[in-house]
Amino acid sequence: MTLTHSELLQLKRWNTPSVFNGWEQISKHDRRTGFNLEETKDFMPHMGVMVGYAVTVVCEPSNPDHQTRNPNAQVEYREYIASIPGPKIVVVQDLDKPYAYGSYWGEVGANMHRSLGCVGTITDGAIRDLDEMNNAGFKAIASKMCIGHAYSWPVRWNCEVEVFGTTIKPGQLIHADKHGFLVIPEEDQAGLLDATRFMDKNECDTVITSGRNTAGIEMNALLQGMKEAGNQFGAAAQAQFGRKGEW
Repeated sequence: MTLTHSELLQLKRWNTPSVFNGWEQISKHDRRTGFNLEETKDFMPHMGVMVGYAVTVVCEPSNPDHQTRNPNAQVEYREYIASIPGPKIVVVQDLDKPYAYGSYWGEVGANMHRSLGCVGTITDGAIRDLDEMNNAGFKAIASKMCIGHAYSWPVRWNCEVEVFGTTIKPGQLIHADKHGFLVIPEEDQAGLLDATRFMDKNECDTVITSGRNTAGIEMNALLQGMKEAGNQFGAAAQAQFGRKGEW
């Protein structure tokens, strides 16, 4: 975990697409990767951005055998969660997907995980007790809601999981909001805040301004101004990162 609490707070000032714009300038990874490939639903958009480090767990609410096989799993899983510094985002892979026999989350789970330093969850399964989870201040990005919990029990944890078409490993930094989530590789964390800040300012100073200051401008002149602003935007990104920003 390479970022300070202050830096994490500053990253929350931008939405996830803006952070992606900064990330793609400094990363050697393919810009088609690192975020959800399937649609997510933010059930607490009013809570804004969620930033934290991944703690992972796999569940299968339809299967009653897991509790019998490992009756101590719940205790061991909570000890794992407690051992990791926060802020943490609980990433839950639900093996029942696309069905929702039961939810891993609810009022009790949200409050317990909040007390263990978790700020929210990303799950490709379901949630329930929506109002109570809100009251706990526990953000949820999930696929749907459901009524019951069935046989929800930790199957395995502190492991690689796949949610919404994306692989997430324990300890990876996640930035998430109503648009979806972005998983930041460790080697890209240190420069992420500065890159995000730069690209946001660059947009505001160039291409966005060219599209707003249009009063009394003839159409061809407007298009030429947008072209020049785009070139200016790309040149600024090229000078800063050695990679031409695209607009």
